[in-house]
Amino acid sequence: MKKIYILSAVLSAFSLQAQFTVTVQTPSEFKDQDAILYTLNGSKDIIVTKEQNKNNIWTFKYPNHYMGMMKVYFPASNNAVNFISENKNVSIKMDVQNNKLKDVIYLDEANDLMSKQQESSQKKELILPALAQIKEYYKDNTEFGKALKSEIEKLGGMSNSIDPTQHPFISYYNTNYNKFLSNSTDPAKKINQDDIVNFLDKSNDMLESSSLLRPVLVSYLNSGGNTNVTGSVDTLLERLKVETPRGQTVLSELIDIFDAYDMAEFKTKYLTLAKNLKCTITDRLATTLKSNANVEMGAAFPNIKFQSPANTSAKSLYDVKADKKIIVFWSSTCSHCESELPQLLAKYNDLKAKNIQIIGLSLDTDKNSYTQKIAAFPWINDSELRGWNSSYVDTYNVHATPTYFILDANNKIINKPDHVGNVLEYFKLK
Repeated sequence: MKKIYILSAVLSAFSLQAQFTVTVQTPSEFKDQDAILYTLNGSKDIIVTKEQNKNNIWTFKYPNHYMGMMKVYFPASNNAVNFISENKNVSIKMDVQNNKLKDVIYLDEANDLMSKQQESSQKKELILPALAQIKEYYKDNTEFGKALKSEIEKLGGMSNSIDPTQHPFISYYNTNYNKFLSNSTDPAKKINQDDIVNFLDKSNDMLESSSLLRPVLVSYLNSGGNTNVTGSVDTLLERLKVETPRGQTVLSELIDIFDAYDMAEFKTKYLTLAKNLKCTITDRLATTLKSNANVEMGAAFPNIKFQSPANTSAKSLYDVKADKKIIVFWSSTCSHCESELPQLLAKYNDLKAKNIQIIGLSLDTDKNSYTQKIAAFPWINDSELRGWNSSYVDTYNVHATPTYFILDANNKIINKPDHVGNVLEYFKLK
């Protein structure tokens, strides 16, 4: 009996230890204190833990087995470092300039190898075809012709083959990226829908953590053509079964894809399917359902506490009193915003006279760019300055900028215009 207790104590102690650690080093001039570690589920970043700076080193302990994409995010400066895990310790060194990420040095074997593989793949895809065309204009016996030939042979000879026993995730990623997402013109490598369905059905858990799921699903929809979207999706979901975690993750991704590509008919159909499921719902699908429920017609628009609001003393969205509110998610780098927001500006006084408030919530990352832009906008402006890492994205189901909502005096959603013209038309100002 004594031996059993000893063994039990050893196992308990072992279970408390991390499967692996992630260590990030930065120069002393880097000012951030907090950093957040994320894993990946489909196309969604999943928060694991937050750590604080200790002598410009952040050390994260990951308690479970994990192979896939990861990210460390520094919210104060909006810097992010992407890397992979093969369930082994990860070590990263950041080079920064003016508190912004300048370069990343991967000190562990897996990430160093993955980085080099990615670089060689990009050269083969982007540079090799261009060099092959240029070579036609130079003879092989010239100095430049010889250099071109040498570089073409070098790039053409680059191999992305990896021993799967040594680097299972890199092998998985490279193999399936090359098979399903490369722009190969070789007819022998052409992939059909059945191939993709089989892959999505039979693949191991690295599918969800690989970042491949979303682009493979887009490829699947494209391969079926616009006339057979429902048939393609139904075939896939029937095979995967929406009661399973894989099926629900795929269903969630499809709903987001239809939302992002403005395919409202299909989004409604499969969002309704998700709502009517009687089985246990995964966290991934629950997030999609919640995000969509937040912005349904008639729903109370979730309140948000302002960070550093301009043109108001209000502390939150609900503190703003008006007969109606126009909410616009935008960015100073968004070309559509560049053309649409001046149209709102031209009608600002007319809207204000009707006690209609405009509230701009920016998905900017650069404070200077954001500050310069809002100087021309007299309405309420605020931003977390975290870009697509902003809390706005999931809370308000934002997939593109600009995105508009019209609220009544009680902050209920009464209209979801597609464009600024629809906003002005709603208020009879067009």
